[in-house]
Amino acid sequence: MQELLERITFDKDVLCGKPVIRGLRISVEQILELLAKGATWEEILEDYPELEPDDLRAALLYAHHLVAGENILDRVPG
Repeated sequence: MQELLERITFDKDVLCGKPVIRGLRISVEQILELLAKGATWEEILEDYPELEPDDLRAALLYAHHLVAGENILDRVPG
């Protein structure tokens, strides 16, 4: 798992320090948005040939770690 997370990099000079894949200008956010909109892995990998399947796994794992560490507060119905 740690090996996958090492694919996520941060550099203040690349997309203002957002988490990106292997220093590329492709953010974790961008990958998650594509997946949320229904893009398949095959479509993403075709549109971004510099990506590898493990890059997509890394983006999902990174998002999982963020959500897993989230503090849950009582929610008041709005």
